[in-house]
Amino acid sequence: MSKERATWHSDRIGREITLCRWGEVGTPLLIFPTAAGDAEEGERFHLIDAISEHLTNQRVKAYAVDSVAGQEWLKNDNSFQNAGRMQHAFDAVLAEEIVPAIHRDCGFEPFAEGAPRILLAGASIGAFNALATILRHPDLFSTAICMSGTYDIGKWLKGQPDESYLSASPLHFLPNIPEGEHLEKCRNTFVLLTHGTGRWEDPQESWKVANALGARQIPNRVDEWGDEWDHDWITWRDMLPKYLDELLPPAEADAKPEEPETSPQPEVAAEAKPAPEVKRPAKPKGRGKSKRNA
Repeated sequence: MSKERATWHSDRIGREITLCRWGEVGTPLLIFPTAAGDAEEGERFHLIDAISEHLTNQRVKAYAVDSVAGQEWLKNDNSFQNAGRMQHAFDAVLAEEIVPAIHRDCGFEPFAEGAPRILLAGASIGAFNALATILRHPDLFSTAICMSGTYDIGKWLKGQPDESYLSASPLHFLPNIPEGEHLEKCRNTFVLLTHGTGRWEDPQESWKVANALGARQIPNRVDEWGDEWDHDWITWRDMLPKYLDELLPPAEADAKPEEPETSPQPEVAAEAKPAPEVKRPAKPKGRGKSKRNA
């Protein structure tokens, strides 16, 4: 399995940032680390190994980026003010540096017509970043796989929430997105919220997000796995390949041959579809309870 690693200095965050890539061809997937993890955290904890079949079959091309904001406010200044400032700076790096790098690596000019919308995935605080990113940039990202998400990061911060933090936290800014073009683009995304019910899990975090998304008519689904699934890598290594298998187009060898043309059929109204590079799941495949909103 091929791997590439690039590190550069970003003036937006005033430090170096690393982007890793595994695989050569396929739908681009950006993975966020947990908490203060780096771009190679998923590799060390065998998450990349868990999706190796999808990489080998060229169904997905995986990228991972340092958790810059988390590293800053978990290790240094954990005030609401600094957390909000760093989350906004990290978001600017994602939109203006990481996405163009992925587009170029996939053979497109940055933001060019036809450039693929990117899948997102993350666990714990990585799920927070996946959710925040897809809601802020629905034109660049199509689907977020949020595993065992921690969406209320204020529990680790000191002081009082300020406007910078509130506008960076999806649970706070989502209800205030005005009707219009941006919200309509959000309604053409899909957010999968999945969690176990074992040790260190907090299922209510997922349901809070699902209710907030549903209130804005943004398609989402909650999959609740059993109490043998803890807030841990063994759970996420099982979750991610299963959901990628559900969401990604089939491998070329598995694709069904085209049916011969038949007489035209009457047109029928169809529900809105996500970006063509992924398929919106028709049926839940998680373990345990499942609920789909919007």
